[in-house]
Amino acid sequence: MKIQLSHRFEDIISVDNLLEAWHEFSRGKRKRKDVQDFAFLLMDNIFSLHNDLASGAYRHGGYHAFRIADPKPRDIHKASVRDRMLHHAVYRILYPFFDKTFIADSFSCRVGKGTHMALNRFKEFGYQVSRNHTKTCWVLKGDIKKFFANIDHDVLAGVLGTYISDRNIVCLLANIIGSFNFIQPGAGLPLGNLTSQLFVNVYMNEFDQFVKHMLKAKYYIRYADDFVILSEDRNWMESQIMLIRKFLQERLKLAIHEDKIFVRTLSSGVDWLGWIHFSDHRVLRTATKRRMIKRIQSHPTQETVNSYFGLLQYGNARTLQTKIINEQFSSSF
Repeated sequence: MKIQLSHRFEDIISVDNLLEAWHEFSRGKRKRKDVQDFAFLLMDNIFSLHNDLASGAYRHGGYHAFRIADPKPRDIHKASVRDRMLHHAVYRILYPFFDKTFIADSFSCRVGKGTHMALNRFKEFGYQVSRNHTKTCWVLKGDIKKFFANIDHDVLAGVLGTYISDRNIVCLLANIIGSFNFIQPGAGLPLGNLTSQLFVNVYMNEFDQFVKHMLKAKYYIRYADDFVILSEDRNWMESQIMLIRKFLQERLKLAIHEDKIFVRTLSSGVDWLGWIHFSDHRVLRTATKRRMIKRIQSHPTQETVNSYFGLLQYGNARTLQTKIINEQFSSSF
């Protein structure tokens, strides 16, 4: 029996929680017209949303779709201000509970964790498995094919329902999840929803628990749909691929990206989270490096340079930093 959420539906839809959600949602967005329109009659809008939720009349609205390059093209679906504020209200109550159920080594969309912590954990695991570079360290790397697009609504609702006994909360979450059917019926989550960040971690926590407790993988890290397992036993590692593929297909209705799953030595270089990792250092991926140079050339501001220098501090990139400084210096004359 899984631990149960102690909060009630009334905690999510309370006027106080909706007001706090508004403050969090509107931070940095107050100049946008749709936010200003909602804020003009703020309390009326909040009470209206509260009453719709309390009476069961609330229905999640549609989405505005647009595309961004981040760096590859991504389709973003943006909900209304009213719905996005509700996402914050839901997130405020559910995130602290679910975060306690996640393994320590999942790093995406979690408070106090992030890419740089995942990179450092990978480095730490590499030292441990290789015993300070005295043994061969093997790395299994994989990711999920079209991850957000293939999250199954029924499976997600079922997983959420194992933690939540309040049926009104379950119905509200099903309302939010079911509002998105742009890609295929009954599947997919919008990249633009705050709740999607939580839902994918709840969904993939099923996989995390399987890897840790069923496969007994001690050195496992996941960032969104990218995961790695480190081991000194190549044969064991390769035997896990079939089990991983089977669990993802049967339990979560997800598929491994077959072109991106491999087992190789750490000393030969492992491409993960934008960096090529070796036994004792990591270097920036060539495509990331080119994109960075192109971005700085098109936007040669100090803010742009500083943001990339913040990234470069997490690896061996002194030569690249010197090149960027020299190019920026020469372009200013």
